[in-house]
Amino acid sequence: MVLAQVLAVVIFIAMFVLVVMEKIERQYITLGCGGVMILVVFGIVMRSADAIWKTLNLSSFFTVDFWYAASEEAESSMGINWSTIVFILGMMIMVEGMAKAGFFRWLCLALVKLVHYKTVPIFITFMILSSLLAMFIDSITVILFLAAVTVELAKLLKFNPIPMILSEIFCANLGGSATMCGDPPNIIIGTSLGYSFMDFLVNTGLIAAVGLVVVIVYFFFMYRKELVSAGNAGVDLASIPAPASAISSKRDFALSCLIFALAVVLLATHSATGLTVALIGVAIAVITLAVFWKDALKLLRGVDYKTLLFFVGLFIVVGGLEQTQVLELLAGFIGQISGNNLKLMVAIIIWLSAIASAFVDNIPFAATMIPVIKTLAATQGVDLSTLAWGLAMGTDIGGSATPIGASANVVGTSVSSRNGYFIDWKTYCRTAVPATVIVVTISMVIIFVRYC
Repeated sequence: MVLAQVLAVVIFIAMFVLVVMEKIERQYITLGCGGVMILVVFGIVMRSADAIWKTLNLSSFFTVDFWYAASEEAESSMGINWSTIVFILGMMIMVEGMAKAGFFRWLCLALVKLVHYKTVPIFITFMILSSLLAMFIDSITVILFLAAVTVELAKLLKFNPIPMILSEIFCANLGGSATMCGDPPNIIIGTSLGYSFMDFLVNTGLIAAVGLVVVIVYFFFMYRKELVSAGNAGVDLASIPAPASAISSKRDFALSCLIFALAVVLLATHSATGLTVALIGVAIAVITLAVFWKDALKLLRGVDYKTLLFFVGLFIVVGGLEQTQVLELLAGFIGQISGNNLKLMVAIIIWLSAIASAFVDNIPFAATMIPVIKTLAATQGVDLSTLAWGLAMGTDIGGSATPIGASANVVGTSVSSRNGYFIDWKTYCRTAVPATVIVVTISMVIIFVRYC
């Protein structure tokens, strides 16, 4: 077992290093490392077909609980979390349909017109919009559209878009922490531990709401000179596109709004109805493809399959750490350090998650830590949900600190750079690091007060 543990850790570290180096596309890295884990650790060293079968977890598709859960208890199965992958696939198809209908561009242009094209109100409005959209839609998609529209508006209204893009990125990550479907780490935590949309909303949602208020004030004072000095003098407001111009088809637009509303309702009530997120994802995808049947193939081609494959490989590697009991050893180490002190345990988890997620992708880190906190809760006799909320806030917010900490950061800075507004590490971290420290501290204090 010792050799298997050592090899599993080596494979895991190699995967992390290669992902951070960004020399190879990350889905190839995780799938390759997952293949090595199955072949070498499970096959050659452990000689365990059972470990391979449990890690692939294909049997989950044929269980009733995968599609309909009579209770909120989560399965304790190891390996690939197919619920997460199926749900994200469904949401991706829905978002492709909404984008085709012009929903995101229409929303941005309508809000800009509502605040009379004034820079400061646009700045605050887009921060709130970024946070609200990211509660229900993947933060990558939110930033992709918001950053593009921000650059376009900056050229028309003659202001520097960098402060606005940086604030939008941070708020997208913050808003994503508020719900189960807002950020990939939360989806993994929710599907793995059996928490519902409402569980996240009333727990991490409260923390995110307090953090958003503080962050809006923080970013405003950080950039107030640039925002105030940016006026609309000499700007031809008539040149700005009307919101209606973004709508490609009124029928498609109305139907995409209805589908989005249906998704929100199903997610908000799934703990009461028993519908799992996997079933909701499939249902939303089928409805979207049926509505946009003429463009169904185009919508399917627009899905980010690379990210889904990245998840598959990642879950296999983390499954290797579970099967070799490496994560049990890590949980025991944290338990020893904390001395069964819940506050200290929460502080370790939230700051370890935040610091690690600032430099490595927060998705694999969250997937790695879930079995750790489950073991901690079982062996130390502490409440699992308290540790889960700490892990969620640490991974979601910690990823905001650096340009590579979360996928939304990479997308936002790339869109800005492609349009001639380069954001280097110094520019990014100068405001993002203090904001991250502030929100993580707020998160820890609220968790202490509410649960410890």
